[in-house]
Amino acid sequence: MMGNKKPTIVWFQAITCNGNTHSLLSANDNRMKLFLNSFDLIYHPSLTTDITLEEILKTNKKIDFLLVEGAITSNERFYSLSNQSIHKLFNKLVKKTNYLIAVGSCASYGGLHARFEQNEDIRGIQDSLDSENLYILKHPIVNLTGCPVHPEWIFQTLFSLKEYGKMQLDDEGRPKELYYDLAHHGCTRNEYFEWKVEAHSFGEKEGCLFYSQGCRGPMTHSSCNRILWNEVNTKTRVGMPCIGCTEFDFPRDNMFETKKNIGIPDEVPLAVPKRAYLSLTGIAKTFKIDRLNKKLID
Repeated sequence: MMGNKKPTIVWFQAITCNGNTHSLLSANDNRMKLFLNSFDLIYHPSLTTDITLEEILKTNKKIDFLLVEGAITSNERFYSLSNQSIHKLFNKLVKKTNYLIAVGSCASYGGLHARFEQNEDIRGIQDSLDSENLYILKHPIVNLTGCPVHPEWIFQTLFSLKEYGKMQLDDEGRPKELYYDLAHHGCTRNEYFEWKVEAHSFGEKEGCLFYSQGCRGPMTHSSCNRILWNEVNTKTRVGMPCIGCTEFDFPRDNMFETKKNIGIPDEVPLAVPKRAYLSLTGIAKTFKIDRLNKKLID
């Protein structure tokens, strides 16, 4: 547990589209106020003007939380500060840091940039740490995967670490309290999923998006359908398939297509044996639930 002094936060941007910053700015007003009253955001390249990164690096003061948005590279064609590469700046900041948090999928494992730049030098923060920095942190790296990450996940992580000094992480370094469930849990279309009643196009208010629209909700660790975006909505509620942006295989090819063999999905929901899933699917398809089909048609 930290003392009464506000913990300091430095938000470092690497190779990024700024999507996670925009997500942060869409947070609930009261939660944002509580965040700003509880932490000292001493540096964000878009939100603060009082101090520069050069000045932070020159001081002897520790940074409580270093939040990194974007992938890391030592490639000089990307921007640098004071003739220093992103990789070098990042590792200098880590030396002054107690807690290191990857904000978004690019910071967690390279994400979109690593995939489409096709450059092995673009990586997440775990793979970008200099060897001497591996053991100086007070806590294992926290990966907040998502493209972008939900603002409430950022707040919950910071408040949990501020209060308790530690969090339980899953095998991918994600907080279990935020990523234990699947996006499928809490989805308002679950009854359609159970009875295999399919939506046929994006934007439909009824029907399941898994069987033909590529929805990854049953395979994606995320609390999107429990902690709603803007407190009112999620992709699946408006007829958009979950694209699995919190998983380490994102982005995938053909994201809006369900790959099948002889009409059977290649991948079945997590923790469900494929044979059992196929049996249940076969049974469900023998039933015609007039109420659900009527709602889909209407």
